Amino acid sequence: MNKTPTVLIMLLTFGLGIWMACAKPESQLDSTTPFWKGNTHTHSLWSDGDAAPEWIADWYKEQNYNFLVLSDHNILSTGNKWFPVKDKTRLTPQRLAALQTQFGADLVQTRVEGDGTESMKLKTLPELRARFEEIGQFIFLQGEEITDGFDKANIHINAFPLSELIRPQKGASIQETLQRNFDAVHQLAQDTGKGIIAHLNHPNFTWSLTWQDFAAIQHEQFFEVYNGHNSVRNYGDAERESTERMWDLVNTARLREHGLPLLFGLATDDSHHYHDWGENHPNPGRGWVQVRAATLEPEALVSAMQQGDFYASTGVEINYSSTGDAIQLAIQPKPGVTYRTEFIGTRGEEIGVVLQTSSELTPKYSLIGDELFVRARITSSKLHANPFAEGDFEMAWLQPIQGGGK
Repeated sequence: MNKTPTVLIMLLTFGLGIWMACAKPESQLDSTTPFWKGNTHTHSLWSDGDAAPEWIADWYKEQNYNFLVLSDHNILSTGNKWFPVKDKTRLTPQRLAALQTQFGADLVQTRVEGDGTESMKLKTLPELRARFEEIGQFIFLQGEEITDGFDKANIHINAFPLSELIRPQKGASIQETLQRNFDAVHQLAQDTGKGIIAHLNHPNFTWSLTWQDFAAIQHEQFFEVYNGHNSVRNYGDAERESTERMWDLVNTARLREHGLPLLFGLATDDSHHYHDWGENHPNPGRGWVQVRAATLEPEALVSAMQQGDFYASTGVEINYSSTGDAIQLAIQPKPGVTYRTEFIGTRGEEIGVVLQTSSELTPKYSLIGDELFVRARITSSKLHANPFAEGDFEMAWLQPIQGGGK
């Protein structure tokens, strides 16, 4: 694997510091604490992805991600699992040969089964860590997509970093099923004394959830405002809300009716396909989070996310300051690209409306006191290279802050 030379890293870091100094708005932005890029929703051959975990790890590391969650359905990447090698399956002889070429035939373990067919042993998380992790550069967070349901509703929750598997909890209704699963994650965090992130996935997948279904769930602090899978209906339709509209409706209800803290929004890949690329395939590299933390360590990343010190992105890079009375941004510009920042919030009877718009690289919104909450959405004029849907532009979403309104 090619490594970025240390000198180049130093030059890039120095250049970013100069840019931040020049782009700094009126009051001080934090230009010293680094951002760490990560994907928290990733599938492999351990469940329903179509690539070996080492291929996936190598891809994300080569694309300059700093952390990765392998979140296969109701399973951790541990123990012995052998995957059959067959034509017209997720692991064909051709894909096996490509893995052997890329990683070495001696490192790709195979065996012949009793019926004469060939199988490949899937790499475990400890094996992946030994090969790919680098201090301060790239780490894994052990995760799982807790895959549950009620009636026809798919209820999926990603949890990380985990010390053990969490089984689907089941329930007598959608709300009870949600609550029991979030309770199980919370209980594991209590038992271990370790912070765990649990985020609700793709509520519009198979039109499973309405915003009312998850507005009052305890121990729920995160959900996917953007999911890169082509089948999750991020934008809703003529009769059903988009996930971004859900975000504002849920946060309005949480603050006004349920006495719950703000819900934070993530962008994720939900990647499954790594060999065929395009709009009809859930590919990697579509959405991610940028977490601001002093170190690339699980505890630091989790703590920062729990405080809302991160943003979701599909390509736009920012720095920001969010205080009780203002939000200010510094957008990292790309040549020939323009940016529109919308400050969105709830004020009185107006739920999730645009409060202010700016085309500047250093936009700022000062709260006047009657906002229930305010967040920022940045849309660039640059088309996404491999989008969730045709015509998508690169975007970013900053987490909401609570105002003084009712």
